[in-house]
Amino acid sequence: MNTKAGEGTRAGTVAVGIDVGGTFTDLAAVHDDGAVSTSKVLSVPGDRAQGVLDALQAAGVAASAVSSIAHGTTVVTNLLLERRGARVVACATRGFTDLLELRRQERAALYDLSQQHPAPLVAPDQVFGVPERMAPEGVVEPLTDAGMHAVVHAVLDADPETIAVTLLHAYAHPAHEQQLAEALRAESARRGTAVDVITSHDVLPEIREYERMASTVAEAYARPAVRRYLDGLSSRLSARGYPAPRVMTSSGGTLTAAVAAQHAAALALSGPAGGVTGAAAVARALGVARALTIDIGGTSADVGLIEDGEPLVERGGNVAGVPIALPRVLVEAVAAGGGSIAWLDDGGALRAGPESAGAAPGPAAYARGGERATVTDAHVVLGTIAAGDWSGGVRIDRNRARAALAAIADPLGVSVERAATAVIATADATMARALRRVSVERGVDPRGIPLIAFGGGGPLHACGLAQLLGMRQVIVPPHAGVLSAVGLALAPERRESLTSCTRALSQWSDDEMRVLLHQAARVLAAGEMSLEARWSLRARYVGQGYELDIPVTLDDSVSQVTDRFVARHEQRTGFTLDREVECISARTTLSGVARTVRWHRTQRADTVHGAAVVPLPDATLLVAAGWTARPLDIGGWMLEADV
Repeated sequence: MNTKAGEGTRAGTVAVGIDVGGTFTDLAAVHDDGAVSTSKVLSVPGDRAQGVLDALQAAGVAASAVSSIAHGTTVVTNLLLERRGARVVACATRGFTDLLELRRQERAALYDLSQQHPAPLVAPDQVFGVPERMAPEGVVEPLTDAGMHAVVHAVLDADPETIAVTLLHAYAHPAHEQQLAEALRAESARRGTAVDVITSHDVLPEIREYERMASTVAEAYARPAVRRYLDGLSSRLSARGYPAPRVMTSSGGTLTAAVAAQHAAALALSGPAGGVTGAAAVARALGVARALTIDIGGTSADVGLIEDGEPLVERGGNVAGVPIALPRVLVEAVAAGGGSIAWLDDGGALRAGPESAGAAPGPAAYARGGERATVTDAHVVLGTIAAGDWSGGVRIDRNRARAALAAIADPLGVSVERAATAVIATADATMARALRRVSVERGVDPRGIPLIAFGGGGPLHACGLAQLLGMRQVIVPPHAGVLSAVGLALAPERRESLTSCTRALSQWSDDEMRVLLHQAARVLAAGEMSLEARWSLRARYVGQGYELDIPVTLDDSVSQVTDRFVARHEQRTGFTLDREVECISARTTLSGVARTVRWHRTQRADTVHGAAVVPLPDATLLVAAGWTARPLDIGGWMLEADV
């Protein structure tokens, strides 16, 4: 597919990645020779774009030298957490307007009847029934002009900012959605308003009406804010001579700002995906095929899994209680980071998080107004984080950290040091549970694979977490404190699409399968880039309620794909069935060429035996007692438990 270059790149030589976190904004610049330079500044909570500009200024890279800027953003995640998105009105097939309320009829907590699911993003009285009905075979009840006219006026009279349209079986038969969307846009234009209309067959053309509707509503809910943010950031970068940003998606690739603004739901895990992408690049450089990853920042810890040297990408899940069924890099986020606030509950038990001190006021040790003890303060008290000047304009004050921990130690009747140790152990327990969910619950034994620990706090907690999971090997990568930004700079452009194709594989010919795959790639390319195409089929045994993603190429036969599914099913579940295999959708991915980085050690280092603290350029490494750290040729460290 030979086509012209896309937006967000130009003739410069430096690829920049910028990760905006809750506490710090990290920047990594990958130069044309593969060398990496980094910078770290405090985030600006009220103006995330300013943090991007501050990081660029601190990096000192001339605007004319920058070829691209890849950006990881938490805009969508924050919107969903804080429920500050657009006012959405939804349209659903008449009789199915309660989908968002009914969900899957599962309990919020199996054994706690007091727990409730978060409220849907659209109130029940803002979901309008559409007099139509599609079945898998086609039209059951036609959408008449009179019925459509009534719905259009009722919806627009509700004064929506955006409209989400989800009609039954639109993944296979989108005609009614298309007609209704066109009528809504026409009437909106006639009234002098510019209301976005988002249809489910564009967002998620796949079976399961609840997930399709929830994902479509999430797209409608987030799109206006994402567009405003990216437009504003692009304008501010352009005014300083920088290219428009590319934005990391949840699945680990990047999109131009213009395209990303139309795929807001795909950005829900934009920030964490960059870290796993960077960790995967390190794993490949070391010849490691499978590893657990943990990115510990100031506000949260993000856990991932690398399989075959690549981040594990799965069908979507919940983000802030909102189901988004779009492909995403597997990331389990927990509210445990350096800024997590330590507190005592009503029963006197010690907790750490979920509340965070963030960048403002920050941990007490930052001397920026914070008074409550955090995980960072606990490390300062124990001496694993040294007092003095640090990156990002932070100065560590040990006396303030001790004063904050005293508020925890005194009610418990223990020393400040004992309280600090307990705070760290509490945070470790929270993060270890997330590591178990990502590994053990997927049939992966963590004891036989390494843990790649990064982020500002990853190297500090790595040994403790490994011990809790029985792991004997830890990798602390080069540029550990800013690896998410490195991953962003390395990430290629990636576009994805889903094509509905619910049918038994035995009913397909080899040529039919190839035509479907080739056509999906051609449509997705849209004549804009020269990209490498990859495909996978989402398949299952007939009658099953879950699917497996099976990689496929144009050279494969249908029988080869079937055999591959059976083998994958046995690997994942331990059994096979004497049933027909069916496909429900085809996923097409088009990727550009990833940037390469020259991993190398810049300073001589010796083997370190624990217990010891090793200062890193952008983090601190704690080598626990009973562990040995050896420097890696690529930079970073390999830690192994002593026999």
